[in-house]
Amino acid sequence: MELAFERRGTGTPLILIHGIGHHWQGWLPVLDRLAAAHTVIALDLPGFGRSPGLPEDITYTAESLADAVESFCALLGVREPHVAGNSLGGYIALELASRGVVRTATALSPAGFWSRSELIYCQSMLRALRASARTIPAKQAARAAEIPLLRAVSTGILVAHPSRLSVTAQVAATQALAWAEGFDETLESFAGLMPPAPPKSPITIAWGEHDRLLPRRQAVRAARWSGQRVKLLKGCGHLPMSDDPELVARVILESSAIS
Repeated sequence: MELAFERRGTGTPLILIHGIGHHWQGWLPVLDRLAAAHTVIALDLPGFGRSPGLPEDITYTAESLADAVESFCALLGVREPHVAGNSLGGYIALELASRGVVRTATALSPAGFWSRSELIYCQSMLRALRASARTIPAKQAARAAEIPLLRAVSTGILVAHPSRLSVTAQVAATQALAWAEGFDETLESFAGLMPPAPPKSPITIAWGEHDRLLPRRQAVRAARWSGQRVKLLKGCGHLPMSDDPELVARVILESSAIS
């Protein structure tokens, strides 16, 4: 299906997949670093950002969103790309690796490795963030983002260093969260989300040291599932791209060099 996307650079293709309620612009801090080595395609998942929603007869799940990404790559003529994702996007990256349709996959704090109580906590926090985003007008959100304390309160669950997130990026992300068509159904589907089948492609999993949405203890389960050590992203939160762009880019580039 047709999706909104940003393409930069040259070389082997690398697909970037955002998390629930986000948009492709979340990758902007690392985009040019990655584009120095790859043709980077950062996309908006169906029902998020500027992409149209899924057809009415298709339910929003991580698997159906992975189907959409796979179809999108086929539409562009991109075969066996490298892929990197964050949160829900990290799960989708691992799902594509389990299908063997990608060259390598990098998953940053991927969804799906939670306990029951951690799942409920995650859903509750995301619902609260969504409700707040829908309540606050864009102009008021922009003014609040310029006040360090309010910025820390509104973004602290997602990033470890709120001051490194620009006002423009924060406001845009808030609007993306507020009006994402696919948010509610996708969030509900998390209740049935289990780790994907064993990967057929090389994978790398990395976790934010200070992830407050999907706490890093979930990395232990991800390591057990993958049979390999999970990298720790020191000083980073759930959205590590803005916390430490250089570190995140290095992890993705090292992962894509495995194949």
